[in-house]
Amino acid sequence: ESGCGKSLTGLALLKIFPPGITYYSGEVIINGTNIYTLSEKEVNKIRGKKISIIFQDPLSSLNPVLTIGEQISEVLKYHFNLNKKEIKKKTYSLLEEVGIPDPELRAKSYPHELSGGLRQRAMIAMALAGSPDILIADEPTTALDLTLQIQILDLLKRLNKEKGLSIIFITHDLGILRWFAHRIAVFYAGEIIEIAPTEELFNKPIHPYTKLLFASYPREDRIVSYLKGTPINLLEKPEGCRFWNRCNIACKEGEKLHPELIPFTSSHYIRCFKYGN
Repeated sequence: ESGCGKSLTGLALLKIFPPGITYYSGEVIINGTNIYTLSEKEVNKIRGKKISIIFQDPLSSLNPVLTIGEQISEVLKYHFNLNKKEIKKKTYSLLEEVGIPDPELRAKSYPHELSGGLRQRAMIAMALAGSPDILIADEPTTALDLTLQIQILDLLKRLNKEKGLSIIFITHDLGILRWFAHRIAVFYAGEIIEIAPTEELFNKPIHPYTKLLFASYPREDRIVSYLKGTPINLLEKPEGCRFWNRCNIACKEGEKLHPELIPFTSSHYIRCFKYGN
């Protein structure tokens, strides 16, 4: 559901917060280091180099007054000791790698001069410029038509396979998830309520919210269900289970106690008193 915390979690992995938002506890461990103990200057050396991100709308995320080539070059200058010739060559190589035709010409283009699909490819090239181990893809295909969605998803799958790039794919589209992901974490009201390998989760969802979520997805062999009620106000979150007011199997413990995310099997985790014991 919208507003459950998917995108905010993606930003938090980079220690980035919208205005008015801060953090109170928790860790993000990258290569053995908790980035929340580092200074902003130290974190900047990790952003783009170890972990990077692409956004839903590249037009509003890319700098409108710099060319695509200039923006990629900035990343290369920051993270690597390269001369101008090497930077230019690497920039063209990155644009070519993500499927942008005539990279030398496109590098001189401004974001508004490119189509939606090419802008998204340019943003991916920029995210790859620092050779990160992890790429966060925040709804990267939502603003694209179906043909372009497939092209971008194919590109990300190829990068995952050929470069060994780990991808955290944020989406509300269950069809894309089943095709793309190896493992899925389901969010509800700002927290993960179930994690499992993709096929295991689709074939045997356990958490009542996950079951209702999957039942709401259109299929030819069943009547579409829907989830009653509204999510809680996270500014006034209850002390108990955050799904308790909408749960069709709500238990007494969930009214006052908050369940932890615990293993159901060795590969399947769940946040529910009914199934967590």
